[in-house]
Amino acid sequence: MEIIGIFTKKNIEILRLLSKESLHIREIASKLEISPAKVHSTIQLFKKNNLIKENKEKNRLIISLNKESSLLKNIQNILEDNKDVSFEPKISIFDAISPLDYRYYGRNDEIFRKLQPYLSENAMIRYMAKVEAALTNTLAKKGVCSKKIAEEVEKACKKVTAEEVYLEEDKLKHNVRALANCIRSKVSNEAKPFVHFTATSHDIIATADAFRYKEFTNNVLIPKLAEFEKTLIDLALREKNTMQIGRTHGQHAVPITFGFAIAQYVSRLGSSIIKIKKSANNLRGKIAGAVGSYNASSLFFKNPEEFEEEVLQELSLKPSPISTQIPEAEFMVDYVNAIIESFGILANLSDDMRHLQRSEIAEVGEEFAAKQVGSSTMPQKRNPINFENVKSLWKEFMPRIITLYSDQISEHQRDLTNSASSRFIPEILAALYISIIRLNKTMKSLNVDKENLKKNFDMNKGLIVAEPLYILLAAYNHPDAHEIVRQLTLKAQAEKKPLQEIIKKEISLKPYLRKFNKEQLKIINNPKNYTGIASRKTKSVCGYWKKELKMQ
Repeated sequence: MEIIGIFTKKNIEILRLLSKESLHIREIASKLEISPAKVHSTIQLFKKNNLIKENKEKNRLIISLNKESSLLKNIQNILEDNKDVSFEPKISIFDAISPLDYRYYGRNDEIFRKLQPYLSENAMIRYMAKVEAALTNTLAKKGVCSKKIAEEVEKACKKVTAEEVYLEEDKLKHNVRALANCIRSKVSNEAKPFVHFTATSHDIIATADAFRYKEFTNNVLIPKLAEFEKTLIDLALREKNTMQIGRTHGQHAVPITFGFAIAQYVSRLGSSIIKIKKSANNLRGKIAGAVGSYNASSLFFKNPEEFEEEVLQELSLKPSPISTQIPEAEFMVDYVNAIIESFGILANLSDDMRHLQRSEIAEVGEEFAAKQVGSSTMPQKRNPINFENVKSLWKEFMPRIITLYSDQISEHQRDLTNSASSRFIPEILAALYISIIRLNKTMKSLNVDKENLKKNFDMNKGLIVAEPLYILLAAYNHPDAHEIVRQLTLKAQAEKKPLQEIIKKEISLKPYLRKFNKEQLKIINNPKNYTGIASRKTKSVCGYWKKELKMQ
């Protein structure tokens, strides 16, 4: 695991306590005045990462540190080098300004654990330090510095914290130089010259962003999207034969199945997953210097482009085909556009489900917890809160794609107008991830009301046969099939009678109706049969995406 996952106040207190003595879980809980359950969860985390040993003494399980663990040694080194670093939060999450922090990210352990290693500022500093380490490692491979120096710099990079970088930035007013200084402060004089050697600030920043967004997408986002896709596939297949009236322009149209309606989103989301994965894995870094023409690195390498490629290979990245001080902006634009596109699919699904949950339609319903409240004044309300929440988040974050388009414009070899704006990209990624979790949980427990589906279908079933009737009449050479059927539907509505009853009394149609075969008459007499290939199409679409996304 990433070391940063250990650094919570509770975990550090337990580590420090165990460094002094071996203890039983209840003894740890008693000394720190926390619940045994909380201690148990931490011990399981430590055990998973080989930080501790468990020994039985008189039928009691005694916990001690595993002093042979390299990860434990790294943690202890960090704690030793940063004795003054406080692990207490500087502000409460309720003092934070962004709703993402105080309503979602900061209050949900699962979301925090998944996003923090990639999208937090701690993560950004850590990824920037990884780029610096990759740079020095490549310098060693090229013979510019020794392997020993590269190892020393890499070790120092692993110890750098966001807090110390920001303290240094307060003095220098420059974040990347602050990072370089923090690394330099942890290495020998011999190694100091090779920290940040030949690089410019945005070599480090742009490469770190590409690196972390790529890893976030592959390790966290794509698996969650695939999980949601499977939820939709399961729902679509389960309801592939469930009759539903189709709706266009808010009006009843012709029959489909509920599974077919969900299959639309299976296909759209599947395509979106492919686009996100492709664009994330095509994000580019750069080690091309202040204006992109390798001025500094060309002082030492006959082929500085090869040097750039080797640095980026350490991070599993490719270089921008050509750079200024920044990589070509379109790689990031493509990625965020794919993210926003996926968000739009979630919003559309949420909107559809919200409308189907209206009191007068009531074909679906969100599962409501026993103590959940729908309204502060109307106790009977059961609002579609989850669908509305996802639509609302999309409304906030969808327009931010305009910022990415704006950031395509950078004067000459670079201006600083993308510096602040690009820092907000993690919020877009976080909002999408949060929405996927919420919508996946809601769709998994969605109530499909088949009685109301039938009731709504029956409202206009007498008119549904208008389309097949018109097409069949035209096929059997009626000269004005559309107009005659239109007039008959108006008559049916005026007389409040099923269209089938009006048809049977229409003498002019009898010669044509006699030509209809059994299957065609079956549809005219029972519009429930007029679903086309909705069920079959649902099955084939779901089968395609299960295969494409390698789902079992």
